[in-house]
Amino acid sequence: MKVQYTLSCENANQQYVSIDVVFPVNEVETLVYLPTWRPGRYELGNFAKNIKHFQIFGSDNQPLSFKKTHKAVWKVDTANQTSIRVVYKYFANELNAGSTFLSNEQLYVNPVNCFLFTDETKELPVEVDLKIPSDYQIACNLKSDGNTLCADNFETVVDSPFIASATLKHDSYTVAGTTFHLWFQGLDKIDWVKLKKDFTAFTKKQIEKFSEFPVNDYHYLFQIMPYKAYHGVEHHASTVILLGPSYAVFGDYYNELLGVSSHELYHTWNVKAIRPIEMFPYNFKEENFSELGYICEGITTYMGDLFLLKSKVFNFDQYKLEFNAQLQKHFDNQGRFNYSVAESSFDTWLDGYAPGAPGRKVSIYTEGCLLAFVTDVRIRRATVNKFGLDDLMRRLYFDYALKNKGVSEEDYKAELENLTGEDWNDLFTDYFHGTKAYEVILADALDYLGMELIHSPSKSYSEAYLGIKTVPSNQNFVVQSIFPGSTADMGGIMLEDEIIGVNGCACQGELDKWLKMHDDEHKRLTIIRKGKIVELALPQLNRTFFNVYSIQEIKSKTKHQTNAFDHWLK
Repeated sequence: MKVQYTLSCENANQQYVSIDVVFPVNEVETLVYLPTWRPGRYELGNFAKNIKHFQIFGSDNQPLSFKKTHKAVWKVDTANQTSIRVVYKYFANELNAGSTFLSNEQLYVNPVNCFLFTDETKELPVEVDLKIPSDYQIACNLKSDGNTLCADNFETVVDSPFIASATLKHDSYTVAGTTFHLWFQGLDKIDWVKLKKDFTAFTKKQIEKFSEFPVNDYHYLFQIMPYKAYHGVEHHASTVILLGPSYAVFGDYYNELLGVSSHELYHTWNVKAIRPIEMFPYNFKEENFSELGYICEGITTYMGDLFLLKSKVFNFDQYKLEFNAQLQKHFDNQGRFNYSVAESSFDTWLDGYAPGAPGRKVSIYTEGCLLAFVTDVRIRRATVNKFGLDDLMRRLYFDYALKNKGVSEEDYKAELENLTGEDWNDLFTDYFHGTKAYEVILADALDYLGMELIHSPSKSYSEAYLGIKTVPSNQNFVVQSIFPGSTADMGGIMLEDEIIGVNGCACQGELDKWLKMHDDEHKRLTIIRKGKIVELALPQLNRTFFNVYSIQEIKSKTKHQTNAFDHWLK
C-alpha cells in the first residue's frame, strides 16, 4: 500500500495547482488533515485558506459525504471503502522560501503547505506524480523515476520541497562523501568557481566539527528574485533560499548569499536532527510550543556566521559586520527589558514574526545568537579552551539526535554542566528566562577573546537626540520606533505619526538637516496623526538615544587573550 499524489498545473497563469491524492482506508470513518504550520516557521500558516473545489470520491469513484470539522480537518464516511480519492485546487501565488508558487515559468512546491494526510497512512510510502511540461527539470532531494518522486513516508515528503522548471541551472560539489547540489531558478549568470570554492570551505568546516553529515545528498534550491529579498528555510536534505536583487547576488549581496546558506546548512544538524523535545516528532495539526528557540535559531544564527569566519570565507572585518548587526538589533529593542528569549520563543505562535506590540518581546535569532556567543566563551573559559559550543552541539547530535531523542532544556543545561563542571543556573535564570541586561556578560565574553564593546551616538540626528526611527514617505517621515523616555516620547510623539515640519518649516525630505539647524533651540514638530494636523513642543534633554554598538579588537592583547582568540577561530 502507498499514498499517491498527482499534481498538475494547467492554466498556470491562474496559479491553482490541481492536486489528486489517493489514500488507502480501513475505517468506517476517516479524518483527512492539512498541516496547519510548516517546520522552520513557528507560527500557524492556515494553508487551508488556499484550497477550493474540495471533493472526495470512494474506491468506486463515486462521491462520498464528508464534513469539515475544523479549519483544516475533514471527516469522511469511509464505510465499505478500500481507498478514497481527494481532489482539490491549491492557490499558489506566494513566492518565498517556504511557500508554494505556480507560474508559466515554474512549479515550486513546499508539500507541507498543500499535501493532505491521514493518521492511518502517515507511515506508508509516498509517490508524487508531476504532470509538467516535457522540458522541465526537477530540483528535489527525493529519489525520482521520471516525473515521479518517491518518499518513505509523509514526514519525508513534506520535508522535501521541489522546483520544476525549464530554466533551472545546476552544479554540485562533494565534501566528505556527500554531494551538495546547487540549483538556481531565476539567475543565468552564476560564478560557479567562486561559489563552489566558498561553499566547499564552510561545508568542510561544519562537517569537521560534527564529524559527519546526516545525509548523502543535499540540495540547495535558490529562488533568485529581481527585487530585494532574503529568506531561507531548512529541511532534512535540502534548503530553499530566496534572495535578491538578482544583479547583486554575486556582487554587493554575495555575503548575504553566504550567510543564509551557511545558516541553513547548520540547521541540518541543529533542528532537523537535534530537535526540541516538544517537536519530536512534529505535530502538524496544531502549535508545537517550545521555549527553545534560542537553541534552534539562536545557536544556528551564531554558528552560521562563525563558520564563515572559521573557514576563512569571511575575514574578521566581514564577521564583525554580522555580529554588530545582531548587537544593534538587541540594543535597539526595548522589549529585552520586558520579555525573555524563552518567553518570546513560546510566543512566536501567538503573533508570528511581526514586530508586534512595541517593546513587548525579543527575537529568538538575535537574543539567542548573543547568548550562544556568551555560552561558547563560557565553555572555553571553563575548559581552558579545550572545548567550545561546537563540541556541545556534537554531543547533542550523537547522544540525542542519532538516538531518536528530542532535547529538553534540562538536557541542554545538564550537558553544559557536564562539559564544564560548572553550575549554569545564573545564565538560565537571569538571561534565557530573565530580562537582565546583557552588557556585563557580553563585555566579559568579548574581553576573554581580546575584544571590547563600544558605542557612539547614531549619525542620524532624529535617532540620537529625539529617540525616533523613521521611514521616508514622499517628502515626510513616518515614525516607526520610539525610545522610551526619549525627547520624542516625552514630547508626545506616537507611532505612525507623519512628521511634515520642524519649527514651521516643511521637511522636504530633509528631517535631520532641519533638526540640526535648530539644534540649540526648542523644537516644534508638525505632524499628521490619523488625518489631523498636530503641533508638538519637544523638551530639551541632554542625552542620546539609539546608540550605535560594535565590537573591536583590543590593541594590546594579552598572551592569554590571543591564545583564546586563536582557539575560538579553529
